[in-house]
Amino acid sequence: MTSEELNAQEEQLRAKVNALPTEQRKQFYQLQKRHIKDPDTYAVLNWFFAAGLHHFYLGKFQRGAVNLTLMLIGLLTIYSFGILLIIIVLLIELPQLFKSQRIVHQYNNHIMADILKQFSD
Repeated sequence: MTSEELNAQEEQLRAKVNALPTEQRKQFYQLQKRHIKDPDTYAVLNWFFAAGLHHFYLGKFQRGAVNLTLMLIGLLTIYSFGILLIIIVLLIELPQLFKSQRIVHQYNNHIMADILKQFSD
């Protein structure tokens, strides 16, 4: 999604939150505060630890484990094919660094939608 689409989606979600009764709105913001993620933290984890720690930050444990495993195998076999494995992981992860704002924005919108769904059930 583009930044404009994400902003529009967030505005729609915020309008629904504002339509909630005061007590539910308060509960929503308490839940949101616990689950919302910071794009800068995601970017720092990606930049300094390209081994997949940024995936763990967003709860994508399987993808994070795969990246971490590949990076460790690459480091252990650095004198044979390890350097190639590390380069491949870095090439796959580098674009996520540049899209970190949108990735986390989309994640946070998804969290907001999930929390709203709890109040409508």
